[in-house]
Amino acid sequence: MAKKIVFFNHKGGVSKTTTTFNIGWKLAELGHKVLLVDGDPQCNLTSIFLKDRFDAYYENEDTARQNLMDGVRTAFEGKPSLLTRIEAPAHEDNANLYIIPGHMNLSEYDPQLTFAINASSTLTSMKNLPGAFNELLQITADYYDVEYILIDLNPGLSAINKIFFICSDAFIIPTNPDIFCRMAIQSLSHILPQWVAWKNQHSSEFKDANYPIPSGTPLFIGELIQRFNIRNRVAATPYRFTIDDIKNVVRDVFVPSIRQQSMLFPSEKYNKARIPEDFCLAEIKDFQSLGQKYQNYGIPVFALTDEQLEATGAVKEQLIIARDEFNDQFNALANMIITLFS
Repeated sequence: MAKKIVFFNHKGGVSKTTTTFNIGWKLAELGHKVLLVDGDPQCNLTSIFLKDRFDAYYENEDTARQNLMDGVRTAFEGKPSLLTRIEAPAHEDNANLYIIPGHMNLSEYDPQLTFAINASSTLTSMKNLPGAFNELLQITADYYDVEYILIDLNPGLSAINKIFFICSDAFIIPTNPDIFCRMAIQSLSHILPQWVAWKNQHSSEFKDANYPIPSGTPLFIGELIQRFNIRNRVAATPYRFTIDDIKNVVRDVFVPSIRQQSMLFPSEKYNKARIPEDFCLAEIKDFQSLGQKYQNYGIPVFALTDEQLEATGAVKEQLIIARDEFNDQFNALANMIITLFS
């Protein structure tokens, strides 16, 4: 069964979408079939993935309803028909990488879902809602023989995010080196264990639903610290303190809190995957000029060809060095995930 990994932080602007896309691409590049899920109504992941096909995808009647919101519509409208899989498009440049596109109106389902998880003893049809998203992902992943499902969520504490989180197998917290990310991690140290505690207490109430909430507890893979400038090949001084501070908060506050809900892999798994004690999976500097090329071509910066760098001389040499460094980092990240689940 495919492993579901959520990329979540309720602080915005921490590169959740880019990270989901890049790690998914690298896993697919290494030979694993990967399904991306765009759970953010902004649909940035879908836009990156489909590139110039984006508008046509939602306008063409053959594909317009092949998205996350329409995929669970029958459950949320209380229709008797069962959910069916999404015709997930594959990436033009990476045949192992698929996506369930997002929908800008997905948040319309949040009030119904909130009611369903807070009043689970009511109508039978309402009991189908919390497990509907998981069912859609699973039947789609099964059809495409997917090994990993990577889920990009919007920065919020909605009922939809809660359900995606508690139905996942593992999670990664992307961060930026700023004080607000530190505050966000402290907040998540209370919120995420509360979500898991709710699942442990209430999931049995949904066991007779058509789409029950899956068993298991989401486990912490680690945090990523991204989008900072460097000097002499290390984070510049203004960022270094905050980077260290985030690592300390994760190790000393966040991890002890989630440990109480058994939200960690066994220590030997982390050791085998070479994940450090501060759980920082990587420090990823700002993409700078490579970032624009990534947007233009719809592929990760580490997948850009020499020609796509669109530079010459010393500038091109520096871009190649940066590209290859990013490739090494994301290769290591993908192998950490593979090792954890092996």
